[in-house]
Amino acid sequence: MSAPDLDVERVICRVADLEEGAARSFTIGRGDWPLRGLILRVRGELRAYENRCPHAGHPLNLRPDEFLTHDGQLLLCHSHGALFEKRTGYCMAGPCAGQSLTSLPVSIEGNFVLLAPEHPLPD
Repeated sequence: MSAPDLDVERVICRVADLEEGAARSFTIGRGDWPLRGLILRVRGELRAYENRCPHAGHPLNLRPDEFLTHDGQLLLCHSHGALFEKRTGYCMAGPCAGQSLTSLPVSIEGNFVLLAPEHPLPD
């Protein structure tokens, strides 16, 4: 895929920027209500979620790209301590136990990870 064919509004990051087990934030859109998300590679697969805890709507991270527990095994909401499975977004413990993060579809085009075309872009 050549650069002119790439839908740059949907680009999350380069594939090479995603290390196994690490998580990073991204923003798509402009204005007051862009899509804020997080993306990670789990056992070679990409997972993306809205960066919004189902408990109170807060972002999971307080510092840039700080989404994981100290051992790196789970996603952590730093506001209220909820713990989420990385592969599914399911809340295992905390004030939103039994709920899940909102999953975002992604695709790989060339060297880039994009928000998949079936997900609407924010206004």
